[in-house]
This record gives sequence, structure tokens and C-alpha cells, in this order.
Amino acid sequence: MDKIKVIEVKENILNNNDKEAERLRNQLHEKKTFLMNLMSSPGSGKTTTLMQSICRLKEKIKIGVMEADIDSSVDAETIAGAGVKSIQLHTGGMCHLDAAMTEQGLTELGTDELDLVVLENVGNLICPAEFDTGAVKNVMILSVPEGHDKPLKYPLMFSKVDALLINKIDVMPYFDFDMDKLREYVGRLNKNVKIFPVSAKTGEGFDDWCSWLLNEVQVWNK
Repeated sequence: MDKIKVIEVKENILNNNDKEAERLRNQLHEKKTFLMNLMSSPGSGKTTTLMQSICRLKEKIKIGVMEADIDSSVDAETIAGAGVKSIQLHTGGMCHLDAAMTEQGLTELGTDELDLVVLENVGNLICPAEFDTGAVKNVMILSVPEGHDKPLKYPLMFSKVDALLINKIDVMPYFDFDMDKLREYVGRLNKNVKIFPVSAKTGEGFDDWCSWLLNEVQVWNK
């Protein structure tokens, strides 16, 4: 019997996606549009964090948001209520977005007048980390209730991000969360990541986070 031919599909898919992502990034640079890929697990406070950020930035730059989810349009409706352009992307059961899907969303959103587009990726810490969306920066939110040991369990995600928001610091006294340990674990994986402890509920820490993001957008869009 002939040997069965084995094809490494995943590597080919990722290589093709990386090429598409780089092409998309170059196009966005030409248009002076900054794309941020926002990732986290469900319940970390992505949408609330985004709302806090929008309130601080929408008078300084023009913002659009793409809300990715398996189903529903709840998040997009919430963001639209903040007075910025927003669309919902349904992934059809897929647990991530790739460059082609992101580009399709950008086309539907329209980027001609936007300085910053936020892609709120599907909520999980595995699949989104594997696919380059064409974003200029990757940002992750980790909430205090999730624990400081998450970098040990999901190393790829933490190694890919440019900024890490530690959300829900207002409830830190009620959880066994060690910020020093978190910084140590993340530092082993990613020495260049910027860490911002924040509370989307109270607004604490958002001035530093938004100042960093605004500067990144302005530098990219020069």
C-alpha cells in the first residue's frame, strides 16, 4: 500500500496570512489609519475598557470600531452609542479573525476619515494570538479575577502583544492577584510589552493608557 501523503496545512495557512497581513498594514500606513487588535478572554471588560478609551480620545482623533463575535450585535450597538462609527463582524463560528476577514471588515466600515480603527477580536486567549490581522499594534486585556498566572497558561498570547491592560484593579483587594508576579511572568515572554493597570469601572489608569495609544496613532499617521 502506498504511503499516505501528509500535508502541513497550518503552516501554509499562516504563511499566506502573514503576507496578506503585511500588505494590509502597508495599505493602512499609506491611508494614515492605525489599526489596533484588541484581544482578551470573555468577561475581561473589553467593551467597557473600549468605551472608557473612546470617551477620552474621540475629541482628539476620529475612531471606528469593528466588533467581532460568533453571534449577536450587542457590543456594536453599545459602541455606536458612544458616538463613533461601529460595525459588527460575525465570524460564523470561527474563534478568531485573520487578515482577509479583517480587510473585509475595514472595507465595510470605511477608513478614509478614520485615524484609529479598533478591532475587538473574538474573546479567547488561544486562536486570536495565532493570526496576524494586519494590525499596527496588538493589545490584550487581562482582568484581575482571571489571575496573575495566565501568562504561564497562554504564553503565545502574552508574547505577541505590544500593550497589556490589567483591568478591574478596583477589585484587587478581593482576589489573590500578585502584580509583581504578573510582571515577572510576562517579562519572561515579552520584554518590550507596556503594562497598564486600569479600572474600566472607575477610570483609574486610563490617562496613561490613552496617552500611550494616542502617541502611537500620531506617530503612525505622520
